[in-house]
Amino acid sequence: MRFVGVPALLGAILLPGVSLNAQEPQRPVYRVKVDMVVVTFTVTDSKGRYVSGLKPSDFRILEDGIVQKIATFAEGSKPAVQVLEDGSTRPLVATGPEAERAGPGPADAFVGTNVFILFDTSNYMYRGFVYASDAIADFVRGLDRADSVAIYTFSRNLSRAAPLTRDRQAAIAGLRKAVAGDDAALYNALLLTLRDAAKVPGRKVIIVFSNGPDNASMVSPDDVRAVAEDEGIPIYVISTSEVNKDPISSAVFRRITARTGGQAFWAKTWQKQVEAFESIREALGYSYTITYYPQPNPNEGFRKITVEIVSDVAKKYRVRARPGYRPRPVF
Repeated sequence: MRFVGVPALLGAILLPGVSLNAQEPQRPVYRVKVDMVVVTFTVTDSKGRYVSGLKPSDFRILEDGIVQKIATFAEGSKPAVQVLEDGSTRPLVATGPEAERAGPGPADAFVGTNVFILFDTSNYMYRGFVYASDAIADFVRGLDRADSVAIYTFSRNLSRAAPLTRDRQAAIAGLRKAVAGDDAALYNALLLTLRDAAKVPGRKVIIVFSNGPDNASMVSPDDVRAVAEDEGIPIYVISTSEVNKDPISSAVFRRITARTGGQAFWAKTWQKQVEAFESIREALGYSYTITYYPQPNPNEGFRKITVEIVSDVAKKYRVRARPGYRPRPVF
């Protein structure tokens, strides 16, 4: 178990990089770098039911209105496929005897979803602590066998209770070691969790289980929201508070989840918490993940991502995805 305190946050926040042109020393020149962009999203019909079985050819991805070439495509926890120039696909991961001979490789990161659970163990959670822990444990047990899970807990500091693993018992053992108490630094902890998740290749999501109020963070929720947008990691929030009891936290949860393609739930009772986790599990199973390498784009600021469905039934479908990202500055 490793704890992260406030000083570690100083290295966790990206600041804009500025380089000066030798011929025009008075004008700052901003340089940005964009590698592969990951877009994870869900598709629902007019009745809110998830739509599965769509293919890469059913989608068109635009960045600032510029059509992008899809590099890889995946649905749910199925292995990702590479999308070729002619629109056909081929597996990214070897299967059968070939997989046994090859062993694990970089493409294996695109099998399943890396789930980071951030559990609020502050004094706000004291009363419902045991029930919350049970709800999380049930969710972990029910994850797809291809998924990996990490358990992080926080009050004033962040504790990495269980590193990313497919061993469900190890993850739950880390969860059970959590102890309730101390102030809540939710946004500090979420920022550090985002940084950890960003280092992991493949599909990933963050699930925040919290009562809501934050009385100890050094970073603002809008700063964390901006990082979450840029990293493209869907964030789901389960709040044990009532939606109207803490309107500030409720508004923040709505913004962060909407801007990353996730969803917020208010679940005061254990039964509602279990239902929220079931909804998240369903969303993970029906999510799509597309990657692309951006076409030349002079925009150094926020770049809008649009996911379109190119079929006659597209008007009946709704896509839930992050709206865009800011390219990283080059120092």
